[in-house]
Amino acid sequence: MAVKLYVGAAVVAAILIFIAIPPLLIGTSPTLSTDRPLLPPSPAHPLGTDYLGRDVLARLMYGGRVPLGVALLATLISSIAGVLLGMFSGYTGRWLDRLLTMTMDSLYAFPGLLMAMAIAAVLGPSPLNAALAIGFVYIPTYYRLARNETQVIKTFQYIEAARALGASTTHIVVRHVLPVLTLTIVVIATINLADAILTEAALAFFGYTVVPPTPDWGADLSAAKSYILNGAWWLLTPGLMIVLAALGFSLLGEGLADRFGLRKKL
Repeated sequence: MAVKLYVGAAVVAAILIFIAIPPLLIGTSPTLSTDRPLLPPSPAHPLGTDYLGRDVLARLMYGGRVPLGVALLATLISSIAGVLLGMFSGYTGRWLDRLLTMTMDSLYAFPGLLMAMAIAAVLGPSPLNAALAIGFVYIPTYYRLARNETQVIKTFQYIEAARALGASTTHIVVRHVLPVLTLTIVVIATINLADAILTEAALAFFGYTVVPPTPDWGADLSAAKSYILNGAWWLLTPGLMIVLAALGFSLLGEGLADRFGLRKKL
């Protein structure tokens, strides 16, 4: 149990450091093209150059900011919206609960990646639009969690006591239900970050996140796919970073779930 937590935390920390301090480590611009395309790794270019002669290491370091930023914003959007809707739905019940549950079940049944691509295509390519698209897709995940937990919590005696004292629904949900859910939400959000990173990479791969020459792991992997097949293996490094980032957050979330006994809620 502890191994997952420590390994996941180490991987996440290493990636965050890697993308946070590139100006201190390299002086190369990630968008500067040169007349030395597709150079293999060398002392001058530790990870080689891409098809336009741009330094792959520089693009790798700067390119992680978009997917992690989009994934974080998308997770915040989906968790806030899903948890609030789920808590009020689970607490009030009746027609609101039936309506919201039917809507969320319909969204949950639709393939998430296809829905995110459709929304991003309508909104246009930008990191903010990608975050909105991904965040919308994952709202049902948090809604289900919050609704099911709230239906159990509202039967507790202290909730009944607060209701008897005249506390409003908003007061009870925010002051008494939300604190109980906080730890579970954090754990689920950490795991959900891994899914969001993979979804952002897919959107970027198909051109729905950034426009050239902005560095992004998914976009760079897409642009380099034909050169990779011709032997430029070092251009696979953005894909490796996507896998490592997703694996790191997944291990961190599962380690936290094991640590706090929340495995059954995953």
